[in-house]
Amino acid sequence: MADDSSPHAPVARRVPDLGALELLLAVVRLGSVGRAAAELGVTQPAASARIRAMERQVGVALLDRSPRGSRPTEAGALVAEWARQVVGAAEELAAGVEALRERRDGRLRVAASLTVAEYLMPGWLVTLKSVRPGVAVTLSAANSTVVAEQVRDGAADLGFVEGTRTPAGLHGTVVAADRLVVVVAPRHRWARRRSGVSAAELAATPLVLRERGSGTREVLDRALAAHGGTAPPLLQLASTTALKSAAASGAGPVVVSDLAVADELSAGRLVAVPVPELDLSRPLRAVWPAGRRPSGPARDLLGLTRGGTRPGTRPG
Repeated sequence: MADDSSPHAPVARRVPDLGALELLLAVVRLGSVGRAAAELGVTQPAASARIRAMERQVGVALLDRSPRGSRPTEAGALVAEWARQVVGAAEELAAGVEALRERRDGRLRVAASLTVAEYLMPGWLVTLKSVRPGVAVTLSAANSTVVAEQVRDGAADLGFVEGTRTPAGLHGTVVAADRLVVVVAPRHRWARRRSGVSAAELAATPLVLRERGSGTREVLDRALAAHGGTAPPLLQLASTTALKSAAASGAGPVVVSDLAVADELSAGRLVAVPVPELDLSRPLRAVWPAGRRPSGPARDLLGLTRGGTRPGTRPG
């Protein structure tokens, strides 16, 4: 094994560390180990020990010590000059890294499923603004499959998806709970069924549904798999607003998040149809690339969302 003086030894073992170089420069500038130690917030014995360790490492004396103070030797002056270049480069590196961090922390790209984007995200982002007023947030709304792709591809810093599982290649955590509900127009024949419909009847009925790839469709298909599967849809629509409009117009039964129809149910524009045999609850997840935890404003948003399940609820 090569010793520290070998030209083949790693650079980190052949040169003093950055803290030692900063101490040497302070001693040269102030003319005293004691004053340098005070400026850097260390004890004089600790500073003296570090200078001696540095001299052993480089193999030459760096300071001439006397009762009047310390001054660099000829070799010490050379090392100090080189140290200024190293410390200056380190300061440039630190400034560059800080600029990168500020640029990263100054923006947040969020991708969210339509339900989360429309009914939960606005409240979460308002709360985030109170914590990070300077952050610029962009929000992309899509179905859960597309959201997962955006996070995997690096197009989004944080994603929010619906469904029963964390998408492949991502890590995630449940941040809210949701429930799907079957709704119809008040004049629909199911609206008068106080006991609701059976799972088999729901499975056999053409419904107005979201497209495949959405979290809503995934949960419904899984729930009906044991009851004959989902019938071919009457209509397939790509937005919650379109689903609600179709239901209100009497087109047919619609399966949608209860977050999305709370106002319509309260006003009587739509009627919820129970399906006692089915559990249509689902988790809502925040997701990010596997092996990399959210940081900066993404981490703050993730912290704010935990526990928020309904509009107007301050995320905890």
